[in-house]
Amino acid sequence: MVGDVLASTILCEHLKIHFPDSEVHYLINESTLAVVEGNPFVDKIILFKNDYRDSKLAFYRFLKSIKKEEYYATLDVYCKLESNLISYFSRADLKISYKKWYSKFIYTHLFSYSHNVKTTLGHAIENRLLLLSPLIPKLEKPDLAPKIHLLESEKKEVREFLKENNIDTSHPVVMVGLLGSQPSKSYPLDYLAKTLDFISEKHRVTFLLNYMPDQKDRVAEFLSHCTQKTRNYIREDVFCPSLRSVIGLFGQCNAYIGNEGGCSNISKALAIPNFSIFSPWISKTAWLTYNENSKNQAVHLADFKPEILDLPKKERKKNAEKLYQTFKPEFFQEQLERFIENEVVPNQ
Repeated sequence: MVGDVLASTILCEHLKIHFPDSEVHYLINESTLAVVEGNPFVDKIILFKNDYRDSKLAFYRFLKSIKKEEYYATLDVYCKLESNLISYFSRADLKISYKKWYSKFIYTHLFSYSHNVKTTLGHAIENRLLLLSPLIPKLEKPDLAPKIHLLESEKKEVREFLKENNIDTSHPVVMVGLLGSQPSKSYPLDYLAKTLDFISEKHRVTFLLNYMPDQKDRVAEFLSHCTQKTRNYIREDVFCPSLRSVIGLFGQCNAYIGNEGGCSNISKALAIPNFSIFSPWISKTAWLTYNENSKNQAVHLADFKPEILDLPKKERKKNAEKLYQTFKPEFFQEQLERFIENEVVPNQ
């Protein structure tokens, strides 16, 4: 997923800082290429194609191509069957990953997941940094954050796109993450509409909506819940066809507000203020990364009803939509208002 791929780019940067003459290859799902393109700390991007899941023969041929590279080290952040086989075929001297019942048969170095309750980096980052320790005992820049690298030509193209679409940048432009990657990661549309209504009552903003082409019916549903004033501020017609162009559009926004996930991680990687709404079953401790930065803010149902964490994660995921219904927008309006006043309006 986009968030995982972005978080793992810090490994490439740390390796280049400590071993500037090294050659770093980064293996990712082909659907996430847009967030790694142009990264100066990656010498070669290797795409894991959908064909490899559909065809055992295609996957085997891919594994043979990995074998030819003769890597010195592999860092496996995924640690599942596909990446286990890739690590095995790499023939690397060092094979580094996480402790699981099956992983001891493949890897030379294994680590347990971090459970640091006082984390400021977030467990998603801390767990990745663990994998570097066999190679780098002490990091030169331990607080390094993931970054997306946009070309100046891409930034210029998006600025022209905004002009062509008559987007008034004299007021804050806010990207809204309308839907998560699945229903269990999607804040109810009527609640999200109330959240935007709350903002538009006090602030003149332009809202852009991030959604997939096949989700237009959900966009219409969302708009039906908004007040007329909020609808006047929404430009649902402004749409980018590719993930890379969406990222460029993010780069011209003053803030991101919406579901926690790939979009919130993109905004962080572009240093854009973001206010994320977590799903009840996703760990805020893991994915509220770099939480000492006031630009990175998030809310979770557990912030207001901590007893939900007594429920097992599987049960929270199964009942996510029901739990979402108890996560009223009123719970976090005060925090949201401070975020708008302190992080969005002054930086507009």
